[in-house]
Amino acid sequence: MADEIILLDFWPSMFGMRVRVALAEKGLKYEYKEEDLRNKSSLLLEMNPVHKKIPVLIHNGKPICESLIIVQYIDEVWHDKSPLLPSDPYQRAQARFWADYVDKKLYDLGRKIWSTKGEEQETAKKEFIECLKLLEGELGEALLRRIEAECPKLIAWTKRCMEKESVSSSLEDPHKVHGFVMGMRKKLGIE
Repeated sequence: MADEIILLDFWPSMFGMRVRVALAEKGLKYEYKEEDLRNKSSLLLEMNPVHKKIPVLIHNGKPICESLIIVQYIDEVWHDKSPLLPSDPYQRAQARFWADYVDKKLYDLGRKIWSTKGEEQETAKKEFIECLKLLEGELGEALLRRIEAECPKLIAWTKRCMEKESVSSSLEDPHKVHGFVMGMRKKLGIE
């Protein structure tokens, strides 16, 4: 029996993009269902009754919620193809730590950048750059030109990632995402 895989998602979601990249890396075919987050589907509410958020991966009728958990699930279930996480337990723990850091720190600061203005926005931009610098140091080796100027290793790593078909074909056009964010800023009365 073939696996039935459904992804409930919203196109500009960085969390959904993470799952789409993982599915593409594993070469998995899935049904994509776009969610309207202002009018959530009964399927989303049924599959994620606790948080009522995307993304949700439905594998053979069973829901898996939260993007990091979904990525780990994908890696464990389809372990015979393209490992997503290191096999060494310490390196795997470090990868999970930095993914959690991105979720907790960068996401919140990114949201502050696009949902505030003035001094609060400038403070968020500075904190965002500092977080990127810390992340860049850990990666060992784009939003704004400032990021490229201040975090060249991170930008180089991003460019290498974008050369992978599984990544480039899974991510949304940055101009489209920017347009969406600018529209949200107008709706919030920020622009």
